[in-house]
Amino acid sequence: MAARRHHANALLLHASELVRADVRHEKRDHRGADLIGANLSGADLRGANLRGAYLIGADLTAADLRAADLTGADFRGANLAGADLTESLFCIQSQLNAAKGDTETRVPPSLTRPAHWSPPGGPSLRR
Repeated sequence: MAARRHHANALLLHASELVRADVRHEKRDHRGADLIGANLSGADLRGANLRGAYLIGADLTAADLRAADLTGADFRGANLAGADLTESLFCIQSQLNAAKGDTETRVPPSLTRPAHWSPPGGPSLRR
């Protein structure tokens, strides 16, 4: 089982690198980084490697996370209000469920906006 998991991870990493190579600006490498409580509001994180990053309680309001690799990133309590995750890589529903968002947060089409996020006309999480 471990060998299969390792092989699958290698394939996902290779796919991530191929997609992120198309991003035409400096890509940040935050793989496994401790970004707990970090102020990343408005950050251009397109194509960033956030695999396994600790983003617990981070402020990602209006951040651009398109083509960012979110494999295993920990978004517990992170503020994703107005963030763009539409083309993010390997984002899963439990990551969104653990975060805060609002009606302006753009999520991948395959995922569902969590019910606890600010409803239309409700209070915004933006600072």
